[in-house]
Amino acid sequence: MGDRTGPAGLRCEHLDGDAIGVWNATPRLSWQLPAGRAQSAYQIALDDGRSVQIESDRHVLVAWPFEPLTSRERVTWRVRAEVDGQLSPWSDPSTIEAGLLVPEDWTAEWIEPDEDERQPPGQRPAWVLRTRFSCNDTNRGARLYATAHGVYEVYLNDRRVGDHELAPGFTSYGNSLHVQTYEVEDLLVRGVNKWEVILSDGWYRGRHGNAQLADGYGETVGFLGQLEVAGEYLAGSDASWEAAPGPILAADLMTGQVEDQRRELGPWRPTLRAAHGFSQLTSSPAPPVRRVQEIVPRSVTSLDNGRQIVDLGQNITGWVRLRNLASEGTEISLAHGEALDASGDVTTTHLEPLGRPLGQVDRVISPGRPDAVFEPRHTVHGFQYVRIEGHPERLTPADLDGVVVHTDLRRTGWFSCSDERLNRLLEIADWSFRTNACDIPTDCPHRERSGWTGDWLAFLPTGSYLYDVAGFSLKWLRDLAAEQLDNGLLPNYAPDPRRRRALAEGDLSWSGLFGSAGWADACVLVPWELYQRYGDDGVLAEMWPTMTRWLDYAAELARTARHPSRQQRSARPAPHEAFLWDGGWQFGEWCEPLSDGPPWYEVDQGHVATAYLHRSARVAAAIGRILGDRQRVAEFEVLSAGALDAWQAEYVTASGEVTPATQANLVRALAFDLVPEPIRSHAANQLVELVRAAGMHLGTGFLATPYLLPVLADHGKVDTAYDVLLQETPPSWLTMIDRGATTVWEEWEGIDGGGVAHASLNHYSKGAVVSFLYSHIAGIRPIEGELSYRRFRVAPHPGGGIEWAEAALDTPRGRIEVSWRKTGNRFNLDVTVPPGTMADIELPDGSTTKSGPGTSTHQCTLR
Repeated sequence: MGDRTGPAGLRCEHLDGDAIGVWNATPRLSWQLPAGRAQSAYQIALDDGRSVQIESDRHVLVAWPFEPLTSRERVTWRVRAEVDGQLSPWSDPSTIEAGLLVPEDWTAEWIEPDEDERQPPGQRPAWVLRTRFSCNDTNRGARLYATAHGVYEVYLNDRRVGDHELAPGFTSYGNSLHVQTYEVEDLLVRGVNKWEVILSDGWYRGRHGNAQLADGYGETVGFLGQLEVAGEYLAGSDASWEAAPGPILAADLMTGQVEDQRRELGPWRPTLRAAHGFSQLTSSPAPPVRRVQEIVPRSVTSLDNGRQIVDLGQNITGWVRLRNLASEGTEISLAHGEALDASGDVTTTHLEPLGRPLGQVDRVISPGRPDAVFEPRHTVHGFQYVRIEGHPERLTPADLDGVVVHTDLRRTGWFSCSDERLNRLLEIADWSFRTNACDIPTDCPHRERSGWTGDWLAFLPTGSYLYDVAGFSLKWLRDLAAEQLDNGLLPNYAPDPRRRRALAEGDLSWSGLFGSAGWADACVLVPWELYQRYGDDGVLAEMWPTMTRWLDYAAELARTARHPSRQQRSARPAPHEAFLWDGGWQFGEWCEPLSDGPPWYEVDQGHVATAYLHRSARVAAAIGRILGDRQRVAEFEVLSAGALDAWQAEYVTASGEVTPATQANLVRALAFDLVPEPIRSHAANQLVELVRAAGMHLGTGFLATPYLLPVLADHGKVDTAYDVLLQETPPSWLTMIDRGATTVWEEWEGIDGGGVAHASLNHYSKGAVVSFLYSHIAGIRPIEGELSYRRFRVAPHPGGGIEWAEAALDTPRGRIEVSWRKTGNRFNLDVTVPPGTMADIELPDGSTTKSGPGTSTHQCTLR
């Protein structure tokens, strides 16, 4: 037994590797099992001698088995598992270190620069804050705890601390503010040390959203930092610090960054104390934003007007690092966009629907040094192309890089098949998601950058096939909960920088577009998805108050509000209308093609909203049963059943037809089990007829697109699913590929037949189709109720002329691998099942089998 291994992949909460600066005194632990069928017990040991043995098969997010951690406490833990009656070797060790868990741990103070005359939004400088301190001991656990109102960078002795970008990130600042913990032993020197901070507006008071409003969370930027050695206070932000404007003349995440590299620091003036408190401080459950990739430009082209156009060959989020800054005093402008006009110049007109300039323009004045580099880390852009003006030399791709910046998510899923178009579709969906994962799941990385709830609800299952998005989603959900109004109303995006000011000013119009079905329902359906995919029952309990308040609000709106068109038809509501949700603000299906009639905001969207009321209430009842809240379970069962009856009464005719007869409505009806069993087959045929009537083109928007192909395949219409997937004319996914898309478009014809750009060219929602590649082409699917792939399905649906496919998925329990190949009429399937799990395997001929841990081969004859 000498070749046996111990558990691997140790995790603290949703964090990989060592977890430093955790704001959780009882963190949950996870590990992957060594080879074997099942765990019956486990032992956890700490480096201080404490250990515990627990009889349990659970090894994903298990409860902390020791006394709660105290501030700064550092423990190293390891685990071994009893598998198949034998105790495994110990795992490799992993470290957990607590942060400053209580406000009393802080000796440092909040400080702010003294801005005697504040500049307009978009034109505010980045401040440099500094102090000096003495240190006699540099080798005993030096830690720097830092956060800010704004975006900060920290330097010790002229060396940058850490590799986080845009820290402390985007949160609902008044409710949660993330503290970063850095290990800084190697940056300290004996004697006098210099500590500097660069501080800019960031999300705290910078421009944000389609309206580009500023000062959302406050009017002044601030910094909080504390440096300790061996747990003892050494130095921190206080009134002894001084501040000055630096070389960064202006820094805004949307507008851009302006930098004069000739400028010296000063004049210096004392900083101001600020009483912001410490109660909202915490740590992020998500990985940080980092520079994750560098791209060498595909080309640099000169136009007749002296402009130079850089093409990265890929739409990204991040910035450009420019190394050639020319002679001293040269002023260079870099304007970023994702499309070119007919003359070959960068255009952003398609991203300016309200007539507001997009921004995304950086400027730098050269200091004339040959080693000078411009890298604008206090802004971020969504772009493929850069217009450079003012540079006197002909630039080449060797003079600059595209720096890709986003949350450093761990890749967990891979897919490839014999059809290169689908491989490319996966690639652009992957790029579109990760470039919209800049600390929150944004709708687009340029025009709005808002965390739209409906977008993430639609894409989360796909995202979980591609990356570990558990901690990333939990971070965002906490901000969504924080933004909920007292009456249960939820915004359609989170965080919401307008909330504080709007409430202070009594701006009732601010919430006029809130509470749309399919958007706000993310507070219920996203936690449920995280529970299924990652086994996180903690998120259910944490979000339960938000879910219940939201559903109470939605139920009351359904009971009391009626769409004007319904009121015109009947002054007295029918009894079932008590559960028919057709009032309030509704986005409906959003970006639905092939639709005629009045504009979407005038249409009765009761068929969409009532469907989501049923779905969310049904899921909430399931969550309530897990949490043991019997009263709310009963209430949500009544609400779910009532909404189902209302939907069927309104939208299923006596002859069994589903109305309105749109692809999106039929897809939702089948995906949410809205149609009675006797007419499900008829409803599936009705959907196919609608697809055929559209020339085998899709007709769904944001909400229904993720379900379209799975619904078709699961109802025996797999050929139709492939016809839609492989459609080459618009509206279709392959149109994006044919027209050179490198990210997924917001509209189905983001680039029209004439090459003109429309709306955003980087919106990941429609990229949710790639979940079909994993779930139906490769066939890897979770089973509802079987948490974190403890038991899962492998059910490939070959078709579309695909000769082979393979996929891998790193689950919390280990890696699933699937590969299949057609040889004539023979279908050969290989499946690798992780330790401690079970796969239900269904072959295309309908035969089924079960497979435990290890690799197995299966064959059948295709019809």
